Order: sequence, then C-alpha cells, then structure tokens
Amino acid sequence: MKIIYPFFALFGASLAALSSLRLFDWFTDQVEWERLARLQAKNPLKYDPKLVGDLPEPVRRFFNFAITLGTPLLSVAEIKMGGQFSLGTRDNPDYRSMHAKQILASPNGFVWRLKLAGLVPLSGSDSGNWTRFRILGLIPVARLGGDQNHARSAYGRHVAESIFWSPAAVLPGPGVIWEGIDSNTVRVTVSKGAFSQTVNVKVAPDGRPTEVFFLRWSNANPDKEYRLQPFGGTLSEFREVQGYRLPFKVEAGNMFGTKEYFIFYKAEVTEIRFPMSNGLH
Repeated sequence: MKIIYPFFALFGASLAALSSLRLFDWFTDQVEWERLARLQAKNPLKYDPKLVGDLPEPVRRFFNFAITLGTPLLSVAEIKMGGQFSLGTRDNPDYRSMHAKQILASPNGFVWRLKLAGLVPLSGSDSGNWTRFRILGLIPVARLGGDQNHARSAYGRHVAESIFWSPAAVLPGPGVIWEGIDSNTVRVTVSKGAFSQTVNVKVAPDGRPTEVFFLRWSNANPDKEYRLQPFGGTLSEFREVQGYRLPFKVEAGNMFGTKEYFIFYKAEVTEIRFPMSNGLH
C-alpha cells in the first residue's frame, strides 16, 4: 500500500497538470478566435467591378466570378469542414477522417481546430502562433510555434487560403498587389509587417480559381530544415455563399507541380459563413 499511494498521487497530479494545459490551450484558442472575429468590418463597402477595373483581365475575371455585384466586402470567414488528413508519407499516407472548423482573417491570422478519427484520436489547433495537438484529448504529442519560422510558414498558408475562401481580403489595396502572368494565370503578393507572400492562381475561362501555387517556407522535407519549397493544390465544387462563389472541395500538399507532390489535406467543406459579429465557438 505504501507504494500504491504515491503512484496514485503522481497519477492524479499528472492528470491535473494535463487538464490544466488543455484548458490553457482552449482559452488561448478562444481569445485568438475572438480577436480575429472582431476584425470583421462593421459597415462594409459593397463590391463593384470598378474596384478591379485597372487590373489585368484575368484578375478582373477572377474577382467578378468570386464576388457578385453589391456583395458586402467581408474579409473574415468561418469554415466548417470534413474530409481527410494524412499523418503519414506519400508512400504510406495513413489518411484519417477529419472534422475541423476555422476562422480565417487574412492577413491578420487564422485558427484551425482539428479532430482526427482513429484508434487513437488526435485533436488540437493550428495558428500563426502555435501548432498543438494531443492524443485522447489530453496527452500532448506536438507543441510547436512561437518563432519566426513557424509564423512565416503559417502566414503563407492563410494568405493562400484567403484567395479562395475570403476573396474580399485580397482586393487590391495597401499591402496587396496583383499582376497578370498569362491569360489564365495571375499572381498576388500580400505583405504585412515582416512577412510577404506571393501566390500564383490558375483562372478558368469563367473566372473560377482552379489551382493555387506558391513557394512556402516549410520544414516538410527529409532534412527537416526550413526553406522555400513548392506548395499548392486544386479547388472544385464551387457554391454561392452570401454573394461569394467559393470552393467546397480543396486538395493540397507539399511539392505541388513536381513528381514528389503529396496530397495530405483533402477538405470537404460543409459550411462557410461571413459573420457580422463573433461567430462559431
């Protein structure tokens, strides 16, 4: 009995510490979510094709497809999604069913809350400040972030996603520069503070974006070394949401456009909304 009592005391203390850490993570998730939600415009302007009238034709084609005339220009989007997420490699992808919700407020940030099914469930969140995941909802298996490498990589992600999920956030203006590459390819550069990200977009004849491609600051390579490397994906199954035409199916991965391309993210969106106040919690 003398051995058992210290064991249970240690177990109880460990459980309490893990529960406190999970509560802290939930609280910081919530604080960041609400900060981003408050960035939504209170009295937004409405879309007019004149806003992009001086841009190259394929850029105008994209915006006139993505945003219908008279739509309030809301840059903060909330997204619910299912689909699959890989925990493996290109040769052994180990896809897991996912359920996630996200707030996207480019260029200011995002929070992505994820739950993965499986024998050992995985859950957690990703943002510009952290990546934190745990098994069984309690035991930490990844706690990353808090440095410039992580922030730079995350910035690339949410800039690229804003092009197709919150196009009002990338209308031309301070820090947002568009240019044409050819009749079906456009390029945008979004800058904020120390970060700048350029993204190429393939545009179909009707204006829908079909592919995004960019060089992402990433350590998803055999050397586990941060460097610029290809990243991108495909967009499909467009639907209209509050005056926006948005893809409800997105597949993306590392080394896009090369023979090493690996789709680790297969999102099937179930809901997108542009709230006027604090949203999904």
